Amino acid sequence: KIMTCILALENGEPDQICTVSANAASQPKVHLGAPAGTRFYLKDLLRSLMLESHNDSAVVIAESIAGSVEDFAAMMNQKARDLGCTQTHFVTPNGLDGDDGKIHATTARELALILRYCIGTSPRREEFLEITRTENYSFTDISGKAGYSCVNHNAFLHMMNGVLTGKTGFTGKAGYSYVSALEADGRTFVLALLGCGWPPHKTYKWEDTRALFQYGKEHYQYRNVYRKTRLKPVPVEDGVAKEVAVTLDIDQEKEQFKVLLKEGEEVEIRLELPQTVRAP
Repeated sequence: KIMTCILALENGEPDQICTVSANAASQPKVHLGAPAGTRFYLKDLLRSLMLESHNDSAVVIAESIAGSVEDFAAMMNQKARDLGCTQTHFVTPNGLDGDDGKIHATTARELALILRYCIGTSPRREEFLEITRTENYSFTDISGKAGYSCVNHNAFLHMMNGVLTGKTGFTGKAGYSYVSALEADGRTFVLALLGCGWPPHKTYKWEDTRALFQYGKEHYQYRNVYRKTRLKPVPVEDGVAKEVAVTLDIDQEKEQFKVLLKEGEEVEIRLELPQTVRAP
């Protein structure tokens, strides 16, 4: 659902009108419960999606953005590939397996990559954070005849200082899952818990989240890993000169490359240069 939310933000407009289809209305609980034909603004459905985790709202959003669940899933998978996710396969916009038996799958690491994008480099990161931090939200359909209320189920927002966002998840096969991000002293930590406390302890995820974030805060600090490197000249083919000097175009005062590292961890520097270059 975090992927569904960020794709909708990047490809839709807040006041875009979305209509509930028969397919969306038939989605299992947890659902908003609006009948087919009901119309909503996208901005309201995104709160329904992220605060209450409504499965039908996810399908309404997907169909409104891409025309069909299948086409939206293709967008999700392409975005996942763009973010470096190689073990993720999206089937639905709500995290459920497909009706045709296709499995919806990802890994903890790749869920963390997706959330890192949502809060870090997405052009709609501020809107994503605003939505997922909302405590309570009420709205109506476009006709104004039916009213709905949403409550944020991410209890961890108030359990630790610096929490940026988070999203809970559950299916019978996956168990209780949670992704979250926290900022402390200029450091950002992202975590993903899968199958946490299942069965049947749905609150274990809060304890595990606190323990992991605390571990990160205590053991990881930024270190400047930049090192001056002497580069060998590269031979020139068919040129007046036999070789050409290679330099790094970095100002001395900008020789900084900070990485969040645990004590004892080191970085490996690898140089990749052409064997030869051809004139001119």
